[in-house]
Amino acid sequence: MLQINHLTITHRKDLRPLLTDFHLVLNRGDKAVIVGEEGNGKSTLLKWIYDPALIAGYAEAEGQRADQGERLGYLPQELSESDKNRTVHGYFSALDCFRGQTPAELRRLAARLELPEDIYCSKQRIGTLSGGEKIKLQMARLLMEQPDVWLLDEPSNDVDMETLAWMENMIRRSSGIVLFISHDETLIEATANRVILLEQLQRKTTGRWTVANMPFARFMAERAAGFEKQAQLAQSERREERIALEKFRRIQQKVEHDQSAVSRQDPHSGRLLKKKMASVKATERRYQRQHETLTAYPEYESAILVKFHGEQSIPASKTVLELSLPHLLRPDGTLLARHISLTVRGPEKVVLIGRSGAGKTTLLRQIRDILAERKDLRVCYMPQDYGELLALDQSPVEYLAPSGRKEDVTAVRTYLGSLRYTPDEMYRPIRELSGGQKAKVLLLGISLSGANVLLLDEPTRNFSPLSGPEVRALLRSFPGAIISVSHDRKYLAEVCDKVYLLTESGLLSL
Repeated sequence: MLQINHLTITHRKDLRPLLTDFHLVLNRGDKAVIVGEEGNGKSTLLKWIYDPALIAGYAEAEGQRADQGERLGYLPQELSESDKNRTVHGYFSALDCFRGQTPAELRRLAARLELPEDIYCSKQRIGTLSGGEKIKLQMARLLMEQPDVWLLDEPSNDVDMETLAWMENMIRRSSGIVLFISHDETLIEATANRVILLEQLQRKTTGRWTVANMPFARFMAERAAGFEKQAQLAQSERREERIALEKFRRIQQKVEHDQSAVSRQDPHSGRLLKKKMASVKATERRYQRQHETLTAYPEYESAILVKFHGEQSIPASKTVLELSLPHLLRPDGTLLARHISLTVRGPEKVVLIGRSGAGKTTLLRQIRDILAERKDLRVCYMPQDYGELLALDQSPVEYLAPSGRKEDVTAVRTYLGSLRYTPDEMYRPIRELSGGQKAKVLLLGISLSGANVLLLDEPTRNFSPLSGPEVRALLRSFPGAIISVSHDRKYLAEVCDKVYLLTESGLLSL
């Protein structure tokens, strides 16, 4: 059992409450997902549960975590810099749980995760591995530790289809507690039996949390239906109130008129009108009390709003890319694939899939370098590692409005507001923002760039399940070409026209 009582977490910098008096009880077999918009405190909550010291640098927390001696296992959203600089061998050698594994157990574990048998002896730095390979290594560590409570922050980021299927099965079959954050709606729908929603309302001045004992799809459907019913009831009550008040005002005006017209020589009528006015005042006070009890309009955190600006269309007959590579090599010269051939014409939406480490990001970067020489195209690139493009010491406003002109700053502030940034977050160093908030900065930069070709490496990986549908609709409506890498199954189904599998022998059309 994992129990959290009276947890309140407040951001130190802007004193913004992320959670207030939060309660949660999870029992063996519970598979709970934490969802919410970027920057709402999902990762902070998971870190606090594992080790409160992890958030001490930027947040204050009061509350209690109770358990019955369960072992906690934690997969962070990002590896520490020290771990990135380790070799794979050094990473595993530092683990107590690794030293207790037999060679046969290590081979079976590598096979489960589709890793090479000799992966544990690799001298490659972890920071140079693909995103999916990093996740697999961390999952291998957790499987060695055999925790009773799995705390997983974005375990589905950057992993291939086979690993996603394995992860879904692992979460479903786990006999322990699994508490995870994910932006993969398919994974959530397939695994979670409880939902924890974190919201920031009233311009992020008030935090609200909801715990629901039901699958995600049912939760979202019932939530939407509840909001619609509440809105209809609130509207109906206000319509009835308006009709009643109009009738009351007519009566009030008549009594006031009669009072002003009554003669002093008719004291009996004056007394009657005085009584009527007292009754009118009592009725007015009753309506005021009733107004306070009217059903409130539903308050919820709306999805992000973003659109493309400028002309980005491409004629259907235009050749965007005609690629023929005899070899695809890593920067260190390692051969990844042969005979790469890819043609993209017009406003096609193309996606590359394949196992972790197959070279998808490497191929996308080569395409970026090739298209950068084209004068007839405007190309914009969104990397998997946002630090490749973002100036982390700049604020979102400084990055998006480098001119500093008042009109540019005002426009960017308006756009950031539609992406649910607070004024404080607009001027906070980008390095202090969550992964999802950094993704929003890049997405807004892309939308303002006027590009007609987008190269996107895992474009939906850090957008919440609440904003995911909006992002997919935005990319689907993009009038230019998109060449992307993704394993988001909803993105593949809703956005992409063509899917290519990268193998050692080339690209296969699926």
